[in-house]
Amino acid sequence: MAIDNDGKKVAIITGGGQGIGKAVAQRLLSAGMTVVIAEIDEEAAREVESEYADLGTVLYVPADVTDEASVKALMETTINTFGRLDVLMNNAGIAANRPIANLSIEEWNRVIATNLTGTFLCSKHAAPHLARRNGSIINMASTRTLMSEPDTEAYSASKGGIAALTHSLAISLGPKVRVNCISPGWIEVSPWKKKQFRKMPGITEAEGRQHPVGRVGTPEDIASLVCYLISPEAGFITGANFVVDGGMTRKMIYT
Repeated sequence: MAIDNDGKKVAIITGGGQGIGKAVAQRLLSAGMTVVIAEIDEEAAREVESEYADLGTVLYVPADVTDEASVKALMETTINTFGRLDVLMNNAGIAANRPIANLSIEEWNRVIATNLTGTFLCSKHAAPHLARRNGSIINMASTRTLMSEPDTEAYSASKGGIAALTHSLAISLGPKVRVNCISPGWIEVSPWKKKQFRKMPGITEAEGRQHPVGRVGTPEDIASLVCYLISPEAGFITGANFVVDGGMTRKMIYT
C-alpha cells in the first residue's frame, strides 16, 4: 500500500534492527527522513518500529540479503510504498571467528554471502532507484580491512571485499550515485541490541585509554559520519573508505 511520504527522503538500512544500523536509523529519522529497516530478525525490527514510531515513518521489511529474490522484493516494497529511494546503507553482517582449522566451508560461505554478496545484491537492485534521486550508498566495512586479530579470516576477507567493491561501484554508478564505505574500529553496541540482549557497556578505563582519543567508539560516532556522507556537503566524495577507530590503526603497539 502506498504511503504519502510528503516528499521526504527514504533510506534503506539492512541489519537496521540492532547495533550501528539501529543508531543510524534513529539519526536519519531525527533528520526528517523515512527509514526502511531491512531485517532477517523480526523481533529486533519490530522493536525498532515501536521505539522509533514517534520520530517519524519507520517501516520493517523482512529481508535476507543473501537471497536475490528477497532483495528484489525489498526494493519493490520500498518503491511501491514510498515512491522513491535516496539512501542505501549496507550494514547487515555476521562473523564466524574460529581457528582456520575449525572453520567449515559452510561457515566461510555464509559470512561471505551475508557480508559481501549481500552488499553486492542490495547495491545492484537499489542502483536504478538511487540514480533517479542522485542518491548514495554507504557500505559497512571494518578496520579488519586493514588489520586483523587471530581467527578472523572469513570476516576480514568479507570486509576487505566490501572496501574494494565500494570503489568499483563508485566508478560504475557515478555520477548519479555516490558510493562510500565506513570501517569502524571498536564500537560498543551493547546498549543498541534488542531488549533480550541489551545491557550497559562493561568497558574498563584501560580499554578506553588504549585508544588515542581516550575512549571506545559508539554507534552515534558512525551515525554522524553517515549523515555527512549522504548530505550535499559530501557531494565531491565517492569511492572512499573512512576509518573510524579512535586512531588505533595508526598506533604502534610494542610489548
